[in-house]
Amino acid sequence: MVGKGNPRPSATPAEALAGMDRVMALSSVGQHRVAQRLGINITDLTCLGHILGAGATPIGAGELAALADLTTGGVTGVLNRLERAGYAHREPDPADRRRIRVVADPSTAARLYAVYGPLYDRLNGLFAGYAPEEIAVLVDWFTRAEELMRVSLDEMPARLGTGDPAPDGT
Repeated sequence: MVGKGNPRPSATPAEALAGMDRVMALSSVGQHRVAQRLGINITDLTCLGHILGAGATPIGAGELAALADLTTGGVTGVLNRLERAGYAHREPDPADRRRIRVVADPSTAARLYAVYGPLYDRLNGLFAGYAPEEIAVLVDWFTRAEELMRVSLDEMPARLGTGDPAPDGT
């Protein structure tokens, strides 16, 4: 492991993209494995991540549908499954009783930590080898990459199946 303040090996953007592709592929395999272990599917796991990510502010069902790129009917099915599995429940929004908020059950974070904990502990150990300025660069990169991914995902449905060429002309 390279220690704090030590120089990093040089790398090209192509090497960074290749590394990112490998991590994303492993992440996909891992997410499927985690979902299976938790007794839910990958879409349910994605939604559960958004529910937990909302923290102390419960997420609205419509907002959850938008974040997960689901229809309202699709998110209803997800919420039914998450409730049956004991991971989350719906409650009326006190500000607008017509709206539904989604709340993680109290045991959910611990149940997920039991699965994700070893990886997060290893990642925290990896981060410990980076200087604060390097961590700031990583956070900036992930934030900006997330924005680019959202834009790309928003563009995809318009291109897929229309016969329109992709941006590279294919």
